[in-house]
Amino acid sequence: MYGKIKDYLQKELVNIEDAGLYKHERIIESEQGAEIVVKGKSCLNFCANNYLGLSSHPDLIKAAHSEIDHRGYGLSSVRFICGTQDIHKELERKVSDFLGMEDTILFSSCFDANAAVFEPLLGKEDAIITDALNHASIIDGIRLCKAQRWIYNHSDMRDVEEEDPSTGKKGKGLERCLKEAQSCRFRMIATDGVFSMDGDIARLKEICDLAEKYDAMVIVDDSHSTGFMGKTGRGTHEYRDVMGRIDIITTTFGKALGGASGGCISGRKEIVDWMRNKARPYLFSNTVAPAVVGASIKVIDLLSSSTELRDKLENNTKYFREKMTAAGFDIIPGDHPIVPIMFGKYPESAKLAVEFADKMLDEGIYVIAFSFPVVPRGKDRIRVQISAGHEQHHLDKAIDAFIKVGKELGMIK
Repeated sequence: MYGKIKDYLQKELVNIEDAGLYKHERIIESEQGAEIVVKGKSCLNFCANNYLGLSSHPDLIKAAHSEIDHRGYGLSSVRFICGTQDIHKELERKVSDFLGMEDTILFSSCFDANAAVFEPLLGKEDAIITDALNHASIIDGIRLCKAQRWIYNHSDMRDVEEEDPSTGKKGKGLERCLKEAQSCRFRMIATDGVFSMDGDIARLKEICDLAEKYDAMVIVDDSHSTGFMGKTGRGTHEYRDVMGRIDIITTTFGKALGGASGGCISGRKEIVDWMRNKARPYLFSNTVAPAVVGASIKVIDLLSSSTELRDKLENNTKYFREKMTAAGFDIIPGDHPIVPIMFGKYPESAKLAVEFADKMLDEGIYVIAFSFPVVPRGKDRIRVQISAGHEQHHLDKAIDAFIKVGKELGMIK
């Protein structure tokens, strides 16, 4: 039997390769940081989620070692049996305080948190209204839930039905969806705080206004925001000035907050208590390892005492965006350190983006091309990600390399 599917997979993999869509994995031979080693060659990393440059921070490594020494490598248990240590409760308290939420529950990843959150709360008599460009983990979490589903056009708050320019599909605005869902028992609006492919930020104030008007809850996945968006780095709810108006935040410790693993649901106390009793990825998966917990506690302490890193990241982002725009590249505008360099207007854009990324590696700059199915067809890009770990000479070297390769490939003059 396997022979049939083997033949099918081999042919489809060849087709993916020929279309320039195969996801080749480059091997890093060093620790994660602004400077890394690939194939024995030093290069600058501009595609990690290491927004604050903390992935190899000595204080985090020390904290992780300390918890291994004092509390072991792992717990071989789920939380409600014998998998809860004092440090798990300490991290949950610190995350709640940092985000301005009532309580927090830990998961092995934010993907697991999003897989957990919908099914226990909502049934077939309820409604989920979700942004068309939400992360795959939100989409998969919603699929596990029996609630009725509405998908609203990306960041479209209106009472309309028309084509979504982000997807090319006909859809509805958020207010139209909320009106149609009024007969449901409970309504929940789900959105990314920052949309990871475009770097655009959810219109949380308008979302909260509509949620209050139509009696809906709001859940935000803030994985690409926690630690650096907003004046003190609390996230998009601080950036959009809606702290206290969001019911649930899911986020990760695997990006700006140290870059290892782990995630959480933070929100209203009753919702978190419900998750402790009903969320399957919590009840049936091992607890977060002590080393990850200890390092995450150290991160929250660092970010609570100073905004130095998020301030540096903000300045680096502004500098890179301004220089790349002035050079003539097609960039999605915004404030976020995700800076998409768009290729869709060029012929064979998927292959061009891959060729561009390969040439950038030859120049000592590590970036990755994104194409379908990670992004919609015709929206091929190189997603540059800026870090507080980058110094200005790193940024200048990357900008010079982009300009050199861009001219070689006829993208800019």
